[in-house]
Amino acid sequence: MTDPEQFMVQAAAHNNAEWCAAMSRSHGVEGAFGPQIWAAPSRTPLFHPDAVTLVPGADGTALAARIDTTRPGASVKDSFADLDLRAAGFHLLFEAQWIHRPPRAPSAPPKLHWTVADDPDTLRAWALAWDDGEGNADLFRPELLDDPATFVLAGHTADGRVAAGAVASRSRRVVGVSNVFARGGDPDVAWPVVLDALHTLFPALPVVGYEQGEDLAAAVRHGFEPVGPLRIWLHGR
Repeated sequence: MTDPEQFMVQAAAHNNAEWCAAMSRSHGVEGAFGPQIWAAPSRTPLFHPDAVTLVPGADGTALAARIDTTRPGASVKDSFADLDLRAAGFHLLFEAQWIHRPPRAPSAPPKLHWTVADDPDTLRAWALAWDDGEGNADLFRPELLDDPATFVLAGHTADGRVAAGAVASRSRRVVGVSNVFARGGDPDVAWPVVLDALHTLFPALPVVGYEQGEDLAAAVRHGFEPVGPLRIWLHGR
């Protein structure tokens, strides 16, 4: 990993931890930042880790001691893919790549009109579209709207339906993007409208996130570059 890539991965990891902290607060869970990790003492919301490493070489033993491993489902985002948490009862859930895109307009024009969800009703419409019938729409609670660094981006069809979207998390050096989706599952529909929104709202900030598999390939098609690996560890079996 080059020095610029290392810098970008650290910025992406910290940004992602800030997003996890915001989502956790919206569920009444207060995490804390330390020099090496962000961690929450009780179980975080679905799909969100209990801890995120912020620097390479974090102390895995100290990390495990700061989260609740007595209940099923504790997870750790190993931002630099350099931990071995098997001795603490974790197993590797999946690997992915941090991605980075310089601050510029999308290469393909968006086919959808975008807005920022700014009230409980528009957030609910976005969450139902994101969830697509899986039963997890309640993950996105109205309390999330109180976070000034979180922007829920919705791409609308001409008749007003939410057809694509993402969550943007602004921090000092980057803007993070997560939960990218399109109804019908085509990321090539989602990325142009999401990137248009990000370029309009944060024209000077690089965009970061993480993806794997076909979603990673789609991000690369839209101007992202992989900059480093990460791992997700899950406690128990």
